[in-house]
Amino acid sequence: MSDVAEKKTVDFWFDPLCPWAWMTSRWMLEVEKVRPVELRWNIMSLSVLNEDKEDISDDYKEMIARGWGPVRVCAAIEEKFGKEAMGRFYTAVGIRNHNRGEGLGPDSIAGALADVGLPAELAAAADSTEYDAAVRASHGRGIGLVGQEVGTPVIAVDGADGDRVAFFGPVVTPAPEGEQAARLWDGAVAMASVPGFFELKRTRTKGPDFANLPTEYQG
Repeated sequence: MSDVAEKKTVDFWFDPLCPWAWMTSRWMLEVEKVRPVELRWNIMSLSVLNEDKEDISDDYKEMIARGWGPVRVCAAIEEKFGKEAMGRFYTAVGIRNHNRGEGLGPDSIAGALADVGLPAELAAAADSTEYDAAVRASHGRGIGLVGQEVGTPVIAVDGADGDRVAFFGPVVTPAPEGEQAARLWDGAVAMASVPGFFELKRTRTKGPDFANLPTEYQG
């Protein structure tokens, strides 16, 4: 009998806009090293989530209007090259946006595509509605697991009884590493697997800390 545990597929929904989802995604990459899990990337859109809300600031409305571009590019990559390629692009554009402060404009998107060896013409998807249905469908699958009162990220994994367990978050900074990453994963999955468990929260006392994250794409 093999001593190697069978890997569980973990679905991770992200929006490149969100710095907290970025922090959580870096933690999940660490979890892949210390627990038998394999990430599967999915798009979640803050633009879709908030499109009908009136009680948000003008600055936030402007931000989510800009947010369509990056998720459209992600959808185009997924359709043409698959989820793994989309995940690599998310890493590259996240490094440029969050770790280096370049934003998510055309130059950042083009640079990230080049970083991961994807065709430059994919950048045109940012200004096209061709992939909006795919964005909405992926977003709907994620939000359907957790409800409308959350944001990004959303994580889904098989529970002990075989049912899919999903939760928003965790919101954490800086991204835990090593055994600390493993403990947080074990705890998050354990809590989410309890029927009727909904929320555990405390006030954030600092923003996302990108100091220890790389500023260049490593491949």
